Amino acid sequence: MASAHSPRSQQTLSRCVRVAGVGYWSGQPVTLECRPAPAETGVVFVRTDRRPHVRLPLSVSRRVDAAARTNLAVGGAGVEMVEHVASALAGLGIDCCEIHVDAGELPGLDGSAMPYVEAFDAGGIEGLGAPLRPIVVRKTVRVEEGDAWIEASPPTHDGLTVDYTLEHQHPAIGTQRVVVDVSPQSFREQLAAARTFVTTEEAEQLNAAGLGRHVTRAELLVFGDAGLEENTLRWADECARHKALDLVGDLFLAGKPVRAVVRACRSGHRLNARLVRNLLAIG
Repeated sequence: MASAHSPRSQQTLSRCVRVAGVGYWSGQPVTLECRPAPAETGVVFVRTDRRPHVRLPLSVSRRVDAAARTNLAVGGAGVEMVEHVASALAGLGIDCCEIHVDAGELPGLDGSAMPYVEAFDAGGIEGLGAPLRPIVVRKTVRVEEGDAWIEASPPTHDGLTVDYTLEHQHPAIGTQRVVVDVSPQSFREQLAAARTFVTTEEAEQLNAAGLGRHVTRAELLVFGDAGLEENTLRWADECARHKALDLVGDLFLAGKPVRAVVRACRSGHRLNARLVRNLLAIG
């Protein structure tokens, strides 16, 4: 891979913004304060409930394996389910930001990245004057795991294209494909509002393990035998759009924007992270 100058400079928030909610898994209230940061900071989470505060960079080197989400850890401290806020930052082109958080899990909100996008838009975005050096993919890199795969190929424009195919066993979900040339505008309009989804069986398994018992059908998409339960789809292919949203966030584990066409089928957080590691290893 290669780094190259981008037409725009590194960017950050114009002012602090707050987002509050409840963690999907833990049910614990949490408040994020997203702060402007200087050039070369990247994205850093700060656990303010720890003494001293613990800083956790958004980096694949800090990622720890977890089911159905992207978690980071430094020493004995962690921050869980970072993919939605990471996706909003990457989608809007916010390269540098400190996210002060008073609990170990980020809020589930409505299951999408839109609440973060709305907060960041309200706060404003400004340039930092320092050059942006994205990862520009020069040759195709592919990783596979069973029937799941993801690959990054040279970009067709000065940006990121995501091409995600979802093949799900639930008949109400089935096979869906979404292709988006990611820009702040297309992210807002085509990906940001796509919500987390599970099957009734998966929801019951989580509840049995003591997780997510407070989450209602209004806070994520739950598919049962009769189809979507107590909710309405925002797009017919909302599930594939959400997987693309997650992918945009996971790619930001590279610590800088990725310029590539990224195609994926059945890929999830673990495989997304493997691709990022491979891209960084190539340099």
